[in-house]
Amino acid sequence: MNRLAPSRTTRWVIGILVGAFFAIPMGSTLLYTFRDGDGFSPVHWAALFDPARAALYAPIWTGLGNSVVLSVLTVAIVLFVLAPTMVLVHLRFPRLRPGFEFLVLLPISIPAIVLVVGLAPIYLQLGRMLGTGTWTLAFAYGITVLPFAYRAIQASIDAVDIRTLSEAARALGAGWGTVLLRVIAPNLRSGLLAASLISVAVVLGEFTIASLLNRQVFQTALVVVKNSDGYAAAVFTLLALAFAFVLLIVIGIAGRARAGKAGS
Repeated sequence: MNRLAPSRTTRWVIGILVGAFFAIPMGSTLLYTFRDGDGFSPVHWAALFDPARAALYAPIWTGLGNSVVLSVLTVAIVLFVLAPTMVLVHLRFPRLRPGFEFLVLLPISIPAIVLVVGLAPIYLQLGRMLGTGTWTLAFAYGITVLPFAYRAIQASIDAVDIRTLSEAARALGAGWGTVLLRVIAPNLRSGLLAASLISVAVVLGEFTIASLLNRQVFQTALVVVKNSDGYAAAVFTLLALAFAFVLLIVIGIAGRARAGKAGS
């Protein structure tokens, strides 16, 4: 028995405290959305389906659509740029790892408003070459999620001897593409899933960069709608949190299912 491991009671206490930390503000927000004068009513939730208020909620749907596109693009950057680079550094250039890790973790120490100051001239040129579409925020978001995605993927790399796996696959005649996609990636699945989830969460919750670069995303749309209807903003916030929670459950179940198949 590991004496450093917390007891069952300690785990329950920590779980309850952490759960309360999230449940209390969410429960308060939920009660707020049902407030109607001196009582409670679902009128604010029913208003979401009122055609007369469709124009009021239009920025929300536009911003949400933009955020979904940005989430997909940011996850693609993590999976197809960051992850292969990390594997390459681990296998071929281990001496570069300290410097690479420093560069990847650097964005977490830079305030978003300072980051925007540096990105503004770059986006000025991007606007001339690629247009001013909201999708171009994916480049900035790709930088923002680097520290979080790196830690998730690196934990899986450290837990698996991918060097031996890659050498064995290469000895059997597999190309580097096959090694990466069919040998290494399946063994890093949990880290890749975690990195993807974190990236989606960061994109859906990011406000500062999008606001200062004058792009419409979910969070900036919430601010616009809140000025007209605070209840609607609270309702959409709860729906976004519920979506993130469901996504977390689905990814967790998928990860356990894959692990079970691998174990069998």
